Formats: sequence, C-alpha cells, structure tokens
Amino acid sequence: MDPKRSPKAGVLNPQSSQPARPGAAGARPGAPASRQAPGLGDALDLLGRDIQQLRVDFERFFNGALPFPPDELRGRVQAQIRQLRGMSNLATAVDSFRLSDMEARFNSYNELFNRRLRDSEEGRHLAARPAPPPAPRRYDPAQGIVFGDRIDPQAAEALYQGLAASPGDGPRFDLDSFQTYLARQVTAIREKTGCTQVQFRLAAEDGKIKLKARPVAAREGS
Repeated sequence: MDPKRSPKAGVLNPQSSQPARPGAAGARPGAPASRQAPGLGDALDLLGRDIQQLRVDFERFFNGALPFPPDELRGRVQAQIRQLRGMSNLATAVDSFRLSDMEARFNSYNELFNRRLRDSEEGRHLAARPAPPPAPRRYDPAQGIVFGDRIDPQAAEALYQGLAASPGDGPRFDLDSFQTYLARQVTAIREKTGCTQVQFRLAAEDGKIKLKARPVAAREGS
C-alpha cells in the first residue's frame, strides 16, 4: 500500500472537527452582572423614617414642645430626595414608585407646614394688639363635619389636619386628593342610603385615629 495515499491513524481531518460552542468554557471574565446597586433600598427606608420624623417634629413645634422648627431635618430630607433622584437609573420599578410616593408625601407635608408657619408668623406680628374673644371653632373633626352637595375646602382641610396630627403614618395623599376622596364617599353614601348629607368625624379606635362616615338627614345636619 502506498503510504502517501494511506491516512495516518489517529489524525482527524481539521475540516471535520466541529467548532466549539460560545460560552462552553464558562462565562467571559469581566462580564458585567445585572443587579441592583447596594444600599438603595436602605436609603429609601431611611428617607421614609426621616419624613415620618419630620412630620412628628413639626407637630411638636406647633404644639410648643420644640422651640424651633426642624429646618435642619427638612433640609436633610430634601438632599436625600435629590440624591436618590440622581440614582433613579439604578432603581427598579418598585424603588422608583416608592421614591415618587415618599416625595409626594414630603411635598404635601412641606406645603402644609409652610402655610402653618406663615399663619404663625402673622399671628406673632399681631400679638401686641389686644386679641378679641376667641370665636367658636367652625369645624370640629371630633364632633363631626357635615357635607352636602359640595365639599367645603376649609372643612376638608380641618379633617386632613386632624389626620396628619394623629399618631401613626398619617395620610398618604395630599389635600387635593383627600377632597376628591370625600366627594366620592359623599356621592356613594347618598346614592346608597338616600340621605341628603353625610357626616365625617375623627374617632379613636384601637389606639389609632380613623375617619368615620354616617348618613344624616338635612334637618339633623343643619
């Protein structure tokens, strides 16, 4: 047999060998891993606690328990929100929703606190003048506030401030959303019971302040 025409034993044709599959030898070193940036969830938890503490400290200030408003804590919360907004490209959809919800709560509290601060400052300027006898309270959330065809903004704000000042997390929505909620509740209760008006009041139950509603007749609510 001609040795030039006879293939050598054990030698494979290079064209017959199959190419190696990509990744068969393992993941490519240095490949980036897709995961959440560490510490983002903890930062959101801290922001939520600081917003809650800010609400408590402001109520303590307005009640006279603190000599100065908690401006330092308010500035720290604002800085946290700005920092987390800059990290939003690293956040999951859940984290982004949490941040938006807490930012809305802070803005609502901040607007309410600023309004009360302005009222307090204006009252200070008038302190030297003799004050008239205190007028009876127009809206008392504990006694109950009656709504009919329209939602009185001042009455809704009285209920809202009562909820915000109560122990616990407080309302998770702003004042405008709360007025919309009251209007829907009034419409639903009137349609269900046939009453002309609906009374809302704040009542303590299981150590928490809750919003109660009941139908009333026009004569009773007047």
